[in-house]
Amino acid sequence: MRVSKTELVTVLSQFNPWWRKEAIADLPTWQRAAFRDLHGWMTNPPAPRAVLLSGARQIGKTTLMLQVIDALLRDGVPPANILYATFDHPILKLAGIDAVLEAWREREPKVEGHEYLFLDEAQFIRDWGTWVKHQVDFSKQRRIAFTGSAMPLVETGQESGVGRWHTIRLTTLSFYEYLQIKQLSLPALPRLKSLRDLFDWPQPELYRVTETAAPYVGHFHEYLVRGGFPQTAQVESITQAQRLLREDIIDKVLKRDMTALFGVRRVLDLEHTFLYLCMHDGGLLDMTDLCANLEVKRPTAQNFIELLEATHLIYRLPPFGYGKDILRARFKIYLADAAIAPAVMLKGKTILEDSAALGIATETAVFKHLFARYYAQNVRFTYWRGKKDREVDLVAEVGGNIIPFEVKYRAQHTGLRDLKGLLELCQQKNIDRAYVVTKSLDDLGPIPNPPGNTRIMRIPAPLLCYWMGESEIVAE
Repeated sequence: MRVSKTELVTVLSQFNPWWRKEAIADLPTWQRAAFRDLHGWMTNPPAPRAVLLSGARQIGKTTLMLQVIDALLRDGVPPANILYATFDHPILKLAGIDAVLEAWREREPKVEGHEYLFLDEAQFIRDWGTWVKHQVDFSKQRRIAFTGSAMPLVETGQESGVGRWHTIRLTTLSFYEYLQIKQLSLPALPRLKSLRDLFDWPQPELYRVTETAAPYVGHFHEYLVRGGFPQTAQVESITQAQRLLREDIIDKVLKRDMTALFGVRRVLDLEHTFLYLCMHDGGLLDMTDLCANLEVKRPTAQNFIELLEATHLIYRLPPFGYGKDILRARFKIYLADAAIAPAVMLKGKTILEDSAALGIATETAVFKHLFARYYAQNVRFTYWRGKKDREVDLVAEVGGNIIPFEVKYRAQHTGLRDLKGLLELCQQKNIDRAYVVTKSLDDLGPIPNPPGNTRIMRIPAPLLCYWMGESEIVAE
């Protein structure tokens, strides 16, 4: 659609203050690990590719891009060669990408050197996949980063992006990042390079960590209720934080994005499907039960679940195994953040008084932290089910190794008698190490005398989530 060039230039000028030699306002002083990755791809790309920042709404993708723009300006990149545009804006969405680039160059003539394009909410660009592919193939002087809260999109009729862009997958804030945002003054915990190192820690060191970590427990529980969205993490009232989160998910993702991007018309059925998943967070998905309860047909429910995954609201875990073993098996569903279910179901802080709900929230948080830490290493996450319905919550397959994690978030200390599924899997697959995520800080350390060659380490959830998230943030 034709938009006035003057109007278009006015909008772009608002989003690009560096053209007027003005600083970017209100940038946070902390940076996620993804900053290094994105900055590296924009300054010294290892391959001729664009960069896709993929993740749910309101998790900091725009802030990350603006921080990289700020770093480029500090490195001496000419301001005229940097463009930021968000296609969530109605004027830019109507004008289209080609008109935006034309208006940019009328406002700011090109200076010698690379051009840097930062395109927010790129799913609103018509045929975005084909456009990015063409740019990567034929515009070598351009370095492009783009975001999407509904990626990967259903690319029917679009050309493949394989080899054309590098994906950086952002999750919600880790527990470590949450503590940084809150600017809390807490005693320093020892750094940990690998969970494997815990097996070598002497008992006195484990005791010291237990004592040091005591102030972290209350903040961890509040983190489970508030969630890892930067905006809601900083709202003082938990009720207000949950209301904002609920509005972002229900109103913006389910009611707006799903209609605009995927043509969903049965929004109420989609919302009911999501509410059903909120009630079964961390559980096995029973499609028959879901369809019967919501009175929707299986293909419709399946399509809704795939769309919820595409918009980064849920994760689906297949069962452990390959081929015929998993063809008809049920998936396990995790929400993108532990706080989503309490917010959407209007539960407030009541999950903290419900041991079962608190255990589910913790398991969701543990999975998210493990996913965020290891996803770039092409880790395959599954769950395991053995004889007599014995289960292991999470199984990570990385570099030929199988590493199981079992969550036992309860008051009692964890012993071998509580880990029949974990022991069965370890013996069956000859696994050398496994981890149990516990509740009490003093439920930390190796479990004595496990059978076979397996070593099992108990790690309290606040410590595991802190250590898993620690490498994801760099203090400025």
